[in-house]
Amino acid sequence: MDWKQLLSLKKFGDTKVRERKNENPSRIGFEVDYDRIIFSNAFRSLQDKTQVIPLSKTDFVHTRLTHSLEVSVVGRSIGRLAGAQIIEKYTELTDLGYTINDFGSIVAAACLCHDIGNPPFGHSGEKAIGDFFKHGAGEHFRLDLEPAQWQDLIDFEGNANGYHILTDSRPGAEGGLRISYATLGAFMKYPKESLPKKPTNEISDKKYGFFQADKSSFLDVADTLGLLKREGETLRYLRHPLTYLVEAADDICYTIIDFEDGINLGWIPEEHALEFLIKIVKNNINSVKYAQLQTKAERVSYLRALAIGSLINDVVRVFMENEEEILKGNFPFALTDKCAYVAQMKDIITISISNVYESKEVIEKEVVGYKVLHTLLEKFIAAANNKFNGTATHYDELILKLLPEQYQTENESLYLRLLNVCRFISLLTDGKALELYHSIVGR
Repeated sequence: MDWKQLLSLKKFGDTKVRERKNENPSRIGFEVDYDRIIFSNAFRSLQDKTQVIPLSKTDFVHTRLTHSLEVSVVGRSIGRLAGAQIIEKYTELTDLGYTINDFGSIVAAACLCHDIGNPPFGHSGEKAIGDFFKHGAGEHFRLDLEPAQWQDLIDFEGNANGYHILTDSRPGAEGGLRISYATLGAFMKYPKESLPKKPTNEISDKKYGFFQADKSSFLDVADTLGLLKREGETLRYLRHPLTYLVEAADDICYTIIDFEDGINLGWIPEEHALEFLIKIVKNNINSVKYAQLQTKAERVSYLRALAIGSLINDVVRVFMENEEEILKGNFPFALTDKCAYVAQMKDIITISISNVYESKEVIEKEVVGYKVLHTLLEKFIAAANNKFNGTATHYDELILKLLPEQYQTENESLYLRLLNVCRFISLLTDGKALELYHSIVGR
């Protein structure tokens, strides 16, 4: 892969050829990506979506919105640090007008929207949608769908849904959010389709990155960026190199900040912060300053900031040491898997799993989320199918009045009807999904 092609400024849905040296210096194309994501309805909905703790009324607990903003800040730093070394290594990029800030802007924008496709109620929301089709009321649709279409539904994937949100082209909104191909490439952690599903050791094979309905647009993005297609029957490509930086920013934030949330909630003892984080920050900590901090939140915040700084520098080191192999597709790992602090990160995640992710409060609210999402799926899918079949009741018509017009299709495709309902529900906030559920069930 070639950095000149990977840094494409072309906007999705636009045929205009854009060159970096001709960009307005006050508003560069990659910075426009960030702005468009920030002002989108899908991004705004993240303010009331679960990061870890569903429906929490505690002020300091992170939502998807605060998490995404923090990942973006970390990603911008990582991108700039890596970009400085890439620019120095490939001097022709400077001649074309690229700067270190371009790398920071691309990674920051991709980080900003990395969770934009996630349904309500955290990752359990994805599982709830998939479970509805795999084991629930939607199971009977299997024989009416192509295998890959069915796989899209039973493994409903927030990354694929996010790609659709960014590129959803409709009359009057051609090109979706119209962000650059470089940012779309950096966003795609899993540049492959849902089938065939083969377990591998490749980090980019853990999930899939686009629905069957979005295959043609994905191929356009992959070909424009010059992503390398893997051999075999599966439609899958090598990752955009900057995707590794986006993933690292996310890994750093959820590892350290979810741990911080657990401590502030009192679910993880404060002593664990010093015990585990000190191994990451021991070379940077100011013991005198730390001793002067008066509250638990201040002490944990200080350690968290130092830990993130140490991890940022180390993942950039790993990236640059393996940059050429990444371009060739010979690096099947996450950057954090090869950093100097991998053991410490694994220890922290283990504590967070037992004390936070599997806490009674989180599990109870995930159970509520399952019930809410399954009910909404059942009601809206039945109404959409009954309307298509000409058997809609007055109740169905009322339900469909709650479904925005963009998700109502006259298309004969059952797959698109099912997928559109899933997309609608995925964009609901936790609170809106709960409110809609109570409206429908009458309590």
